Amino acid sequence: MLSGRRLDLLDPSPLDIEIEDIAHGLARVARWNGQTRGDHAFSVAEHSVVVEGLCAALEPGLEPHWRMAALIHDAPEYVIGDMISPFKAALGTGYKDIEARLARAIHLRFSLPAELPVHIHKLIKTADRICAWFEAVQLAGFDVSEADRFFGRPPADIALRLEPLPPTQAQALMVERHGALMAEIDAPEATLGR
Repeated sequence: MLSGRRLDLLDPSPLDIEIEDIAHGLARVARWNGQTRGDHAFSVAEHSVVVEGLCAALEPGLEPHWRMAALIHDAPEYVIGDMISPFKAALGTGYKDIEARLARAIHLRFSLPAELPVHIHKLIKTADRICAWFEAVQLAGFDVSEADRFFGRPPADIALRLEPLPPTQAQALMVERHGALMAEIDAPEATLGR
């Protein structure tokens, strides 16, 4: 990693994980394999920030720990890249095992449980699908009916306008959001609850 850390993909240690490395990598990983409109790809870093915001909107009062989980939901992709779901399925359990090991180490690095509670996992998946719908329609050339078929129609009260950022800006946005959440997590009144 650019931080100087060495990360063992088969046995990742939380001590070798830094948000700067995650944000740097994710800001350079394109959603939709880069097949999007605009001067810049819509990065996984920017997607991650949007998903965290959606989780907070879907569940007002969501604790900062769980918003952090949403922010880093795709963090393993900083070293293994972003692959479309059908390709991940074709690769089978080997890929999923590596991704799961990385996710557990990343969760532990940021003081989250290795395995997220079911309701938090479901909330993040819902926000992820909502973001994917907007990405599909606004950036990836899907019409609304096609996006509805793949991702389900987002709630009517959610409106997003996605603007792909240059990598350095997406990276800074993710690092900034991480810092704000860490400040909330470190506040004396913060607890790891619902």
